[in-house]
This record gives sequence, structure tokens and C-alpha cells, in this order.
Amino acid sequence: MVDVAIIGAGQTKYGNHPLGLKGMWAEAAENAFSSVDQDFDPRQIDEAFIGSVAFGGAQLGNTAALLTEHSGMQGVGVRRVENACASSGFALRDAWMAIKSGQADIVVAGGIEKMNDLSPERKRFWLGVSGDTEWERLAGLTFPGTYALMARRHFHEHHSTHDDLVHISVKNHMHGFENQHAHLRKQVSFEKAASGFMVADPLTLYDCCPTSDGASCVILAADHVVRQFTDDPVWVRSSGAGSDRLALHDRPTITQLMASQKAAKSAYSAAGITAQDVDLAEVHDCFTIAEMIATEDLGFTE
Repeated sequence: MVDVAIIGAGQTKYGNHPLGLKGMWAEAAENAFSSVDQDFDPRQIDEAFIGSVAFGGAQLGNTAALLTEHSGMQGVGVRRVENACASSGFALRDAWMAIKSGQADIVVAGGIEKMNDLSPERKRFWLGVSGDTEWERLAGLTFPGTYALMARRHFHEHHSTHDDLVHISVKNHMHGFENQHAHLRKQVSFEKAASGFMVADPLTLYDCCPTSDGASCVILAADHVVRQFTDDPVWVRSSGAGSDRLALHDRPTITQLMASQKAAKSAYSAAGITAQDVDLAEVHDCFTIAEMIATEDLGFTE
């Protein structure tokens, strides 16, 4: 079986980006290409997978084909991967699997969204397209409302409190402050985060992520070509995936994410590790409660 490594990575700054989809992708791709230790020619790429919801509907069809022609990848087999908030994560997994299967040697994975050129009403609509349209969205349930229900149930079942979520917000703002690419680069005190205005009870402003423009790109390579590009590759030991029932009312529990548990179990097993062996984790934190539940489901808490 082929081993796979990341040999380059690039991204834009996140927030209100002045460029459109083409410009943002070109910027992220060029940053990735130039990050490779040895000379890299995008014509060496065999495949590309770009994760995107196509927020706002600006380029719903042939998104990947449009973007890659603006980054020196003409003629490369490309496709858009849509899986809501996991779109670019699954793009990375698909790229890894393309090399792992022996069908490609060099593959690009990326993610992109242009969110902040829409009105607030349009943003709310597009943030809701990933839920159960018939039984949730048409009934008025919003994206923050979904996670507010999960938070309230978590408080009830596990005796957690909003203060637990506030600690997550303070920590994440601290990391954003230190990250030159972050959308929000400001630290927030516990008192301020605890007293933000209510968005969806119990979630306040500081429990919710902002909408953001941005793009990212990574380059993966097969073990037999890696040394042509770098002596310090980042090896991808495993990847796991899963899915769950979409609507909250169809799930056996709304305080656990069964897909995360399944994906973690698969990835840990393939890598020959346990959760206790992990030193650093980045988890999805669209809302603070999402991070709390993900951290539990990945096995990082008792």
C-alpha cells in the first residue's frame, strides 16, 4: 500500500477578503506551490479535489474546473466536494485515497467559500441549506438554533453549564489572536464572553463563529516521489470517516455525534494509536458546543 505525505500547504487570510473565488483560490494555491522545498510545477498534479458548499450559489456548477484554470492546473482532473462543514475535510480524504489506491502520485486538496458578499438574510438561507430542509429549515430552525438545542440537552443530560462553553470561547479567541491568518484577532475575557448578547438560547455572540471568506490548499504526494520535493514531509498515517442521521429528531441522541465516533475509531485503528496518544487536535467549532461534543466523541475526555 502506498504511503502518502503532505509536501506543501497554503492559505489566504480569513475574514472579509477583497478578492472573489478565482482570486482567493489562486492566492491559496500559489502559497501552497511556493511552500514546497524544491521547485514545484502545477503541471505535475494528477488530480484535484476542492471542498465547497458554493455558498451563495455564485458558482454552483463546475466550481473546481473554474478555479483550477486560474492556478496553472489546466487539464487536470478536478471536482468539487460538497459535504457541508466537512467539505474540505472530505476533499483531503479523497485526495489521500486517490494516492493510496495507486491511481495518482500528486494530488491537490483544498477548500474555499465566499460568504461575506451576501445580505444577512441570504447568509441565513445558505447557512441552513445543509440541514433537513423539509422538516427543520421550512419549520424555522436556524443553524444557531440547531446547536442551541444540542447545548440545552447537553446541559440537561451531563450537567454542563454555559460557563464551560465560555472557557472554550476564551481559549479559541486567544489562539485566533496569535494567528496571522485568523478572522478574529482579539482576545476576549471570560466576563465579556459570558455576557455577550443572546443569539439562540443559551448561545451568545461569543459562542458563535463569524461567516468568513477564505481558501486553503494542500499538496499530497506518494512515497516514491516525495523526496523529489522535500526532505521533511508530513506523513498522513490514516483517515476515518462517518455519517449520521441529518435531522435532530431522527438521531438517537443529540449530545453525541455518532459520525465523529465512527470516524475516530477507524482512524485510530488504522494508525495504531488511541486517543491518549494524541498531543494536538483541531476540531470543528462553528459553535462552542460543537467543540465540546466533538472533543468528547473523539475520546479526549472521560
